[in-house]
This record gives sequence, structure tokens and C-alpha cells, in this order.
Amino acid sequence: MPTGYISIGSNIDKDKHIPASIKALTERFGQLTLSSIYESESIGFSGDAFYNLIAGFDSDLDVKEIVDQLRQIELDNGRNRECKKFSARTLDLDLVLYGDLVINDGRIQIPRDEIERYAFVLEPLAEIAGHLRHPVSHIRYAELWENFDKTNLKQHVVAPDW
Repeated sequence: MPTGYISIGSNIDKDKHIPASIKALTERFGQLTLSSIYESESIGFSGDAFYNLIAGFDSDLDVKEIVDQLRQIELDNGRNRECKKFSARTLDLDLVLYGDLVINDGRIQIPRDEIERYAFVLEPLAEIAGHLRHPVSHIRYAELWENFDKTNLKQHVVAPDW
């Protein structure tokens, strides 16, 4: 059974939407492995800071079914699918990895390129899956994080009260 990893992010009512997403993901996929929660600056626009984390889960569902369920959880949490790519959001759920699967069909990209581009995805992924290897580059996530350019990185672990 493959292990999937979901990037979770919010910067609108994040103390409401992050816990709601974790509850919904647990209801749909069972036990989750959660990274720490990282607070990071918004990227690509001026806005409130984001909370980001990675959730790991085991499933034998089809990847398209998982992606559809993630979109429904986003909508259930007030996500506006018409907003620009770089904008504030109630909830952003992206399936970044699913076993060793490699897909790029326009709608679904796995592994997501955000893994290697953004600290808010890579650091929490390296925290809970650092021993695993990227299915294309075959480099361990811990090594990718170790070599990541942390110049001007504004990201830290937080412990919300929920």
C-alpha cells in the first residue's frame, strides 16, 4: 500500500482551517503522520503568514480519487478555486507524493515540483520522510533539505493552542 504525503497550508483563519483539514483527512484516510507546523511568510504576494505542514497516510485509493477528495475538503473549508495562484487562502491541500508514482498529466503532478522549490513543503517533508528518496532525482529528502538555500528563510516551527 503506497504512502501519500499531503502539503497543508492556510493563511485565512488558519487556527480553524488547519485543524478542520486534519480531522477531515483522518476521516477519509485513517491515521496520519503529521509534521510540525511551520509558520512562513506568504510567497509571491503580500499577505498574512501561512501555517504549513505535511501529513502522511497509507492508502490504496486511486490518485485521482485522492485529489478529488482533497479538493472537496478545500471547498468544505471555504476555498475559492477562482483565486490567483499566489493569493491568500483558507486551505490549500496538495498531494505532493504518492509512493514512487510519477505523473504529470496537466491536472496532476506527482511528485510536485514545490518539494524542491519551497522550504514550506520540503522542511516538513524532510522532518517526517527524510529517509525516503525523491522518485525522480533519487535524493533523500533530508539531503535535499540539508542542501536547500536557506538564505533569507523566514520560517519557524509554531505550536498553536488547538
